[in-house]
Amino acid sequence: MANIDITVVSSKGQIVIPRSLRKGINSGDRLVVMRSDDLLVIKKADKFAHNISEDLEFAKRTEHAWDLYGQGKFKSKSKEKFLSELEKW
Repeated sequence: MANIDITVVSSKGQIVIPRSLRKGINSGDRLVVMRSDDLLVIKKADKFAHNISEDLEFAKRTEHAWDLYGQGKFKSKSKEKFLSELEKW
C-alpha cells in the first residue's frame, strides 16, 4: 500500500519530503525526479538503473513517439525494416 502525504513548493521551487516518507533517504542522497504531465516520481538514484542517462534518453524517445502517435504522425514500418533500424541503435 502506498504512503501518501502532502508538502508544499517554496518560492524557490523546493519541496520538503514529509518525515513519514523519508525512511531510507539521508542527507546527501541523490534522487532522480521524473515528470509526466502532473505526475512527479522521485526515486533514489542508487536504486535506479546504473545507466541513468540512457534510461532517461529512452524515456524521452518513448514519450516523443507516443506524442507522434497521438497526433497521427506515427510512421509505420515492416518488421524487417524495424529490426534493421533497431540493430543500428
